[in-house]
Amino acid sequence: MTSLAQLPPHSHCVVASLPRSRGLAKRLIALGLTPGADVCVLQNWGRGPLIVEVHGARLALGRGQAARVEVEPESQPAGD
Repeated sequence: MTSLAQLPPHSHCVVASLPRSRGLAKRLIALGLTPGADVCVLQNWGRGPLIVEVHGARLALGRGQAARVEVEPESQPAGD
């Protein structure tokens, strides 16, 4: 597992777990970031917010928030 903040642009992953902080977890759930949700990282410049797509919607997440979301990266085909 890795954090959402560590993935490069155009990465696909599945949310594995959310932070234990109830307030942040509730916010992420309200945005559609639930365990098992498919996520595509659209923008991650290494600083500033991440732009991700989940359930067809684009979300901007602060780097600290994204660092607390544990994900399972999807494996890439051998030809890529």
